[in-house]
Amino acid sequence: MRKPTNGYRFPESTFREMEAKGIILYGEDEARIVKIKKYVADYEDALRSVITLDGRLGSYELKRLFPGNDSIFTNPKPSELLKALISFAAAPDALVIDFFAGSGATAHAVLDLNKKDGGNRQFILVQLPEPTGREDYPTIAEITKERVRRVIKKLNDADGEQLPLGGSPKPDRGFRVFKLAESNFNTWDASIPHESRTLENQLELHIDHIRKGRSSNDILYELLLKSGFSLTTHVETLSLGGKTIHNAAGGALLLCLEKELTLELIRAMAERKPERVVCLDEGFAGNDQLKANAVQIFKAKGVASFRTV
Repeated sequence: MRKPTNGYRFPESTFREMEAKGIILYGEDEARIVKIKKYVADYEDALRSVITLDGRLGSYELKRLFPGNDSIFTNPKPSELLKALISFAAAPDALVIDFFAGSGATAHAVLDLNKKDGGNRQFILVQLPEPTGREDYPTIAEITKERVRRVIKKLNDADGEQLPLGGSPKPDRGFRVFKLAESNFNTWDASIPHESRTLENQLELHIDHIRKGRSSNDILYELLLKSGFSLTTHVETLSLGGKTIHNAAGGALLLCLEKELTLELIRAMAERKPERVVCLDEGFAGNDQLKANAVQIFKAKGVASFRTV
């Protein structure tokens, strides 16, 4: 072993002890520098990262996606970093969940990875509507949603510039947004004083018990959840007798949110032989005979459950 230019690092006795422990690494020849083997279990200092990325990449990405909005979000995570982590830990069909979505970098990474390797990863982002003080994007959640929209548009535009390969299916890059809110249905408040006027107001709320300003989609997904289905359940929209019907999970549940039900529509729904049926009570407009007929028609077709809300 050649003597180092700057002398030996340890006394010979220490070197011999280390050599006996098997932690001395010799090079291919005597010209190579001798190294010391270190085990992670014995390492007390901070380990050097195996990922080397410029910490400014996240900000550069947002600047490109939101030109003219240099300070739209502070310290965004680089999607390149998240792509590396996801590729290490998640299968090509994994569900990736980010409970602190921030600027939406996780969704960006998942969408980019799917395009790169043809994977079918999905993502769920959770973000509180924390105020930003901006007029264009008043909450962080608005920034999150807009980034996902822009990334999807960018990827779709890039796909449009490429020649189709043998009828390859178009990637599904849609996403759906849900907000935590009160029920779409007015509920009976038993805690209010039992005064005649107050009770009258309560009863009036239950004549039209759907809260004002709520859409059919709002009601649809609340009923799905209350019926034991997830928000990701496939829902097919059908037209029966000129009315809109929602078919959830391939016939496991039919939902009719129409406010005018007819015997013909009820029969058409029953002919599809769903497992369960849910209709709005106001669709019967107080016609108890029509509701009684509906019960018997669905029962005759083997529908396990029919209820109104």
